[in-house]
Amino acid sequence: MTHAAQIRIPATYLRGGTSKGVFFRLQDLPAACQVPGAARDKLFMRVIGSPDPYSAHIDGMGGATSSTSKCVILSKASVPDHDVDYLYGQVSIDKAFVDWSGNCGNLSTAAGAFAIHAGLVDPARIPANGVAVVRIWQANIGKTIIAHVPITNGQVQETGDFELDGVTFPAAEIVLEFMDPSDDGDEGGSMFPTGNLVDDLEVPGIGTLQATMITAGIPTVFVNAADIGCTGTELREQVNTDPEALKRFEAIRVAGALRMGLIKTPEEAATRQHTPKIAFVAPPTTYTASSGKTIEASEIDLLVRALSMGKLHHAMMGTCAVAIGTAAAIPGTLVNLAAGGGAREAVRFGHPSGTLRVGAQAQQVNGQWTVTKAIMSRSARIVMEGWVRVPGDTF
Repeated sequence: MTHAAQIRIPATYLRGGTSKGVFFRLQDLPAACQVPGAARDKLFMRVIGSPDPYSAHIDGMGGATSSTSKCVILSKASVPDHDVDYLYGQVSIDKAFVDWSGNCGNLSTAAGAFAIHAGLVDPARIPANGVAVVRIWQANIGKTIIAHVPITNGQVQETGDFELDGVTFPAAEIVLEFMDPSDDGDEGGSMFPTGNLVDDLEVPGIGTLQATMITAGIPTVFVNAADIGCTGTELREQVNTDPEALKRFEAIRVAGALRMGLIKTPEEAATRQHTPKIAFVAPPTTYTASSGKTIEASEIDLLVRALSMGKLHHAMMGTCAVAIGTAAAIPGTLVNLAAGGGAREAVRFGHPSGTLRVGAQAQQVNGQWTVTKAIMSRSARIVMEGWVRVPGDTF
């Protein structure tokens, strides 16, 4: 019996924010994978090591968490006044599919840096020293992200003293601007799909919960921690080792997705795990982060915990941080109320790994809330570069 030899594909493994992913230039992919479809999905799953019934990703580049089961494709921009297209695939760990329904805000940081590394940005736009402004077209959701990437001697500066909770070592700071981040994806409608800042959400098996459902950054369903028996100080292991709790969160997510019009039937949620996100909020209180560091109530405006791909995130997804910042800026949302209410343009929230500050500029126009941009700082670093290998019969 003969077996197909492995093929190798140029790839770069990067950390962006509190996530890691395998990055490709579109032109380097096998021809069949340069277009959307089954071949591309099969390649990404094999690169990551999915589907894996052991949930370990031993035979792939994934790390068996939603933060490390990611692939990215970058190419020259397809729209005017942008430098690159950035396409993101969230690879399921134990099921055979890739979710293309949303963006990864953390890897948006790495997308800006990788675009320069990969030669996809016009050299004339890159200073010898200073900050390169990389205009990213986020192709999954059709939005603009501006990455301010530090440059030293004509190269991306990766080392520095910027510290990010959830990342062990410091690095160079990259400032991200998410432009007009509301109304994610192609579903249409306003930033608040139901038209309300707070809804009564009927969740089968749980009851009626107050919820803020927003599409800024990424579609997100916010509920009060106290309403679901939580405190808002939970760490990853407390939630992820509780099958009943995870089941309840999924029920809330499905109910929210239906109410937001993201899916038509509950069954569709199984193939749309990446969105919407489910997050729970609480007023500030002192807690111990996963690193052992004490986060004082006085250091934060509120507590937020969020789930990604069915598990509590170890820190905070970048796109969900955009949703948090935007909702916090709008008086009357559950996020705003947890932060004490009133008008604000920035918020610092506590998450399992520490704290994060995010700013958002929101305004009401003709009775509708809009957000012009959200801003936060992350960092990115190349971990490894070269080729990734997959069996030749993968796709």
